[in-house]
Amino acid sequence: MLGILAMLVGIGSLICFIMVLIKQFQNAGAVHGIIGIITCGIWTLIWGWMNADKLGIKNIMMIWTALILINLVLNFAFGASMVPYTAAPTNLAP
Repeated sequence: MLGILAMLVGIGSLICFIMVLIKQFQNAGAVHGIIGIITCGIWTLIWGWMNADKLGIKNIMMIWTALILINLVLNFAFGASMVPYTAAPTNLAP
């Protein structure tokens, strides 16, 4: 159940990333957009917050930041339960 929730939060974060990335290509040019893709969204997040008021994307940025934080909490708090249990090896030598 929590895995599905984490997946949905991740999809929402991806949608926000794409929306801000489109704004980045339109307003800052291709170089900034490509850097945003290469850095896996870190630069896009920073650039989005730097230009949130000017571009009117403050709501998208707040939602995206909240989704990132929720995803971190879900992964840290419940990610350990998704690791399969493996038994420790035993010494069978006589």
